[in-house]
Amino acid sequence: MARFTLPRDLYHGKGVMAEVLSALKGKKAMIVTGGHSMRAGGFLGKAEEALKKAGMEVYILDGVEPDPSVTTVMKGAKAMLEFGPDWIVAMGGGSPIDAAKAMWAFYEYPDVTFESLCIPFNFPELRKKAHFVAIPSTSGTATEVTAFSVITDYDKGIKYPLADFNITPDIGIIDYELVESLPVKQVAYTGLDALTHAIEAYVSTAACNFTDGLALHAIKLIFANLKASYDGDMNARAVMHDAQCLAGMAFSNALLGIVHSMAHKSGAVFKQDGKTVHIVHGCANAMYLTKVIQYNAKDGRAMKRYGEIADLLGMKGSDEEKVAQLIDAIAKLRASVNVPTCIKDYDDGHGGKISEEEFLSKLEKMADDAIGDACTGSNPRIPTHEEMVALYKACYYDTEADF
Repeated sequence: MARFTLPRDLYHGKGVMAEVLSALKGKKAMIVTGGHSMRAGGFLGKAEEALKKAGMEVYILDGVEPDPSVTTVMKGAKAMLEFGPDWIVAMGGGSPIDAAKAMWAFYEYPDVTFESLCIPFNFPELRKKAHFVAIPSTSGTATEVTAFSVITDYDKGIKYPLADFNITPDIGIIDYELVESLPVKQVAYTGLDALTHAIEAYVSTAACNFTDGLALHAIKLIFANLKASYDGDMNARAVMHDAQCLAGMAFSNALLGIVHSMAHKSGAVFKQDGKTVHIVHGCANAMYLTKVIQYNAKDGRAMKRYGEIADLLGMKGSDEEKVAQLIDAIAKLRASVNVPTCIKDYDDGHGGKISEEEFLSKLEKMADDAIGDACTGSNPRIPTHEEMVALYKACYYDTEADF
């Protein structure tokens, strides 16, 4: 039986956040957010004021780090148990919203284990204690409309995608004001993350009539608006905020593929001088997408579907020719927003690089872990260990691989 699940309500437009939050009914609200950007931009204050206007006591849990950890989730759940909110309001990038989703499960079921939540679609029934509002400040993850959360176990160096329709938010607020001051690097990474979501959803083995239109329209909007958004066009940035949400609606129901499997298992595994060199999720997806398309296109159904995406973008020729044109168009879009082509060229922004020696030392385990990732099952092709190794190598060196 197929299922299509979205938040009960989606509000979108410039400045809609305060109006929506001030109309909520409840006694206590906990805001979960990340670093200083929501506070510095005045959005955290606006959210707190709106919730107090609704008559609620407000607790702010901030400081959720990028790529949130199991430790952060458990600390947040403890704070929720002590405060007892009936609304959880998560705002910021994908990290605080993802973390808040996991906290929510432990708040409602303190005895549940993280290991059990890692089993896809194994969450207990939520909403016994609280409902959930998500307010994204980036235009990529679409976690405000999805049944997913990604939590990192730093001891193991693995990102775990948690999946269950229970953690689809009750309310999503797509407020364009929150992305107007987004740094251009984040515009690029998150925009290409959204493109990956839409493309993987369209070729997924779980795609259906309910998801196809969402995925295709998101792809069309992203190709038309990402570069302009990167260059500072605020109308294009607003469209990108809509587009990433449409992509999220598609992939939350159609699922994803091995671009995400590979990104999950390589994002936090590398180290330099004892410190983790994070591959930002959207950047990893952007670097891996073209290689995965080459691999998947050997499947007849996937090639046809990639050809349909190419048709939408005005490309002509045989399916093989259109797939090649699509790969070239993605590569050109990636270059236009200054995103690296391959892992070898990646820099984490703090001087962190991934050496060939470090990459090769982690390669075999990464390949096995990626094959076991929850996103692999809906990919058009299920790779062997040797094929996954070849894919990772192609993504490190930017070389062609014989799949």
